[in-house]
Amino acid sequence: MSFSSTPFLFMFLPVTFMLYAVICNQIARNAILIMASLIFYAYGEPVAVIIMIISIILNYIFGRIASTDKHDKLAVFLAVLLNIGLLVAYKYTGFFVSIFNDVTGMNVAVPDIRLPIGISFFTFQGLSYVIDVYRNKSSVQKNLFSVMLYISFFPQLIAGPIVRYEDIASQLKVREFSIDRISRGLNRFCFGLGKKVLIANQMGYVADTVFSYDPSNVGTLPAWIGAFCYTLQIFFDFSGYSDMAIGLGCVFGFDFKENFNYPFISPSIQEFWRRWHISLSTWFKEYVYIPLGGNRKGNLRTVFNKLFVFFLTGFWHGANFTFIVWGMIHGICLMLETYQIVPTKKKWFKYVGHIYTMLVVVLAFVIFRADSLTQGFGIIKDMFTFNEGVHSANVAVIACISQLFVITFILAILLSAPICRYIRGKVEAKGDAKVYNYLSYTGSFVIFIMSVLTLISSSYNPFIYFRF
Repeated sequence: MSFSSTPFLFMFLPVTFMLYAVICNQIARNAILIMASLIFYAYGEPVAVIIMIISIILNYIFGRIASTDKHDKLAVFLAVLLNIGLLVAYKYTGFFVSIFNDVTGMNVAVPDIRLPIGISFFTFQGLSYVIDVYRNKSSVQKNLFSVMLYISFFPQLIAGPIVRYEDIASQLKVREFSIDRISRGLNRFCFGLGKKVLIANQMGYVADTVFSYDPSNVGTLPAWIGAFCYTLQIFFDFSGYSDMAIGLGCVFGFDFKENFNYPFISPSIQEFWRRWHISLSTWFKEYVYIPLGGNRKGNLRTVFNKLFVFFLTGFWHGANFTFIVWGMIHGICLMLETYQIVPTKKKWFKYVGHIYTMLVVVLAFVIFRADSLTQGFGIIKDMFTFNEGVHSANVAVIACISQLFVITFILAILLSAPICRYIRGKVEAKGDAKVYNYLSYTGSFVIFIMSVLTLISSSYNPFIYFRF
């Protein structure tokens, strides 16, 4: 079940909200959210929900052991083994078997393992819980159901953001449920829904059309169109789901940290990663980069640590060399900036820094989206070699460029910059915050209606997190 589906919008969410609202006892409310989360996950993954429950119980046990002075390191080791083992078993087994066959020439059967949705997220949160308890033993959660709520809470379960245990530990016990939080949360949710349904889906349809063809058949202009459309699709899809998760969390009394902060205005790759998928980069920084030594063990070790983190960042997204290469492109560019081979600190560079950053981001996303490295580099080649392509492929792409697409594309470009934040600041500076809020809530209502009408009238509503 996805947030941008009519069963969620008109059945699951209203029922969950009403049950939560009529019951005032905090323990009972937690129980409602747990049951709702398990039903939400089981709706699409009836078998995998058992795997998630077992994972939660084991992480709870490891957390209890990690809170003691005896066997605490063993508990962390077992937690790493459990969570990373689950990821490897379900997400990477087929990938490793394929590599083994290619290297050895053998023909070992590649297992067809169904990837549980959200496994990349809930395993990281389980690991975060055990490590946080190990670092601060007094933060241990003795209530199994609180740990279950933290890991399985449906707003962030299948698409993030990755929530660290220490950030919401106190909210598992005490949190506010008020009209103000409900209105702010639903407002944020509607804007996120609009990002996903009205913008990301429109961009995704064009991108899918381009990437459905062999690179040799795609002309230069369609290749650029596909690259830009996918870049906008993945941003508005990811950030839209994060907005919806943050909004739903707010409704039920939880405060999740921001996950995106206008990454496309970045003048460098280093700043891009301060603004893009913040919860993921923070997780790798806190639980991988710093434990490896960070930048405290010399330049050579720092280079290795950063490149290794970006290797894992790419590999985390999926079992394909395309994701690894995507991560390494960003890691190498970041290292070039760190040692000023790419002179991001020069005054003159600020005039070209944004162009450089967006070029790297767009080209890297071509590799990220491609089904293979051959396809990815083939499309990049088309972008720079003035390839005419095949007429039928070009016609199919151009046919997607409707008036609605052009309007949506321009709107996507505008909303990639902090225009709304700027307007809000100007309005609030004049003491007209109520006017802005009125317009914001009116706009969110209109966006919700338009999103629902779009969902009803269109069958195209991809869930890109199946790949992750």
